[in-house]
Amino acid sequence: MVQIAQVQGFTAIALGLIIGLGALGACIGIGVMGSKFLEAAARQPELVPLLQGRMFLLAGLIDAAFLIGVALAMYFAIANPLLSKLG
Repeated sequence: MVQIAQVQGFTAIALGLIIGLGALGACIGIGVMGSKFLEAAARQPELVPLLQGRMFLLAGLIDAAFLIGVALAMYFAIANPLLSKLG
């Protein structure tokens, strides 16, 4: 019984780290990308439509990586495969 509680506790800590660090990384990545986009748009305004499309594409990819981490964390929160090994 103690082992199950330990696995659930460590899983909860891991879930917090996955979601928290994933959100932090996505926010920093999108912030840096947005600042570089504004710098490039100020230097060459004629390239704004091309850069804007690429910026939104990359923002979607960055968010997708974060959402994959959230999905993995929810999988471990709901159906933890580690608990079946203790059975």
